[in-house]
Amino acid sequence: MQVDAKQMQSGSSKPPGADLLTGLFRHEAGRLVASLSRVLGPHNIELAEDVVQDALETALQSWKLQIPDNPAAWLTRVARNRALDLIRRAGTERRFAAEYVEQPDSEWMLSSTVEDSLSEAAAAENQIRMMLTICQVDLGEETHVTLILKFLCGFSTREIAAAYLTSDATIDKRLQRGRAALKKKLSLVPSNARFDRTILDSVLAALYLLFSEGYHGSHASSPVRGVLCEEALRLCALLTEEALSESDQEASPNAHALMALMCLHFARIEGRVDAEGALLPLELQDRLTWSHEFIDRGVVHLAAAASGVELSRYHLEAGIACLHCTASSVEETNWSEVLHLYELLKAQSGNPVVAICCALARAMCGDVHAALIEIVTLGAEPRLLDYPFYWAARGEINARAQCADEAAECFGYAARCARNPPEQHAFLRDDWWGRLRIGDGVTATQAPES
Repeated sequence: MQVDAKQMQSGSSKPPGADLLTGLFRHEAGRLVASLSRVLGPHNIELAEDVVQDALETALQSWKLQIPDNPAAWLTRVARNRALDLIRRAGTERRFAAEYVEQPDSEWMLSSTVEDSLSEAAAAENQIRMMLTICQVDLGEETHVTLILKFLCGFSTREIAAAYLTSDATIDKRLQRGRAALKKKLSLVPSNARFDRTILDSVLAALYLLFSEGYHGSHASSPVRGVLCEEALRLCALLTEEALSESDQEASPNAHALMALMCLHFARIEGRVDAEGALLPLELQDRLTWSHEFIDRGVVHLAAAASGVELSRYHLEAGIACLHCTASSVEETNWSEVLHLYELLKAQSGNPVVAICCALARAMCGDVHAALIEIVTLGAEPRLLDYPFYWAARGEINARAQCADEAAECFGYAARCARNPPEQHAFLRDDWWGRLRIGDGVTATQAPES
């Protein structure tokens, strides 16, 4: 698809309704692609993309005059009509989904088939089947995640590249391989197929990246995009409440752990930015704005996650998030337990971003000298040299070690590496030093003494 969220927001002549369409596209693009793939077959994924693309472009033009009362239904209707036209023209020349080997032989049957596939009642089943289909092609987890982010979450190539800290060209190659592999699939995998461990791991990794991009991502103007977080929560709920409810009990604890992690982070989303859209550190957030409903929901999923024998990264990060959510203040946070969980996570994943958080937690436990050695040593990791939160963490720890000049230099470099103006503003404000929330599953820290 050529029109993505970035393109819809670019330029000074942004059409009325573009902002609404951006959010709508996030919610609806994956549903439409999955639903159309049910009829057209995953081997025709590019046709499904073209249909959604046409619907989106039609909406951009039509909504210049008036936004419909039910934009989602309007977009679905346009996609339905475009799909019907496509099938009528190509029905005798192209194979569609294997389950529709017998092409509908009447206009009524044709319309009914497409209508049923695009119905709201079928949306969850279609998306679960799409997840299963994507993750059953033999391409590896990174490509599985890339395809899920693209086809089920509406990510642009650039956004996927930012989430992976890689290039647009690398993501384009993955998408090309993915489309080529899907051409061999004549039908979506049945909804009652098992989510084996490899498939589930790929799906959870995609949802984790989707939530992370919304919660502390790389968008040019907005450091927090709730619509992405909500989409990740919605898709994860499909797994925990429908796809894994009666089977795959051995694998479901990891899905519940991820759901717990997302609920606990999302509970605090309203307090993460001020009225001007700038990031607020944990110590300055009004804890009364935190959603107790989502905190409670997260705790329930965390309890469900304890039914397994594995301690996954999602379990550990959810545990850290729970410690932050249940503490009455930054000072009252159980930092020794936070550090312990981060050390387990670091040993398990080897992720350099987790190592950053581990160093910060160590500083919060009072071992500033060891934390400073740890964070400086991480500078040998090439992937972190342009990562703003590495330099922010290094500045934080230097500030706590009373190394003011080094701290100022690090925060200055963090500002130069910032991915958007709110981040840059945060790194340059003295009253934010030491109180930045960073990383994957991130730690909140308090301000250094002056």
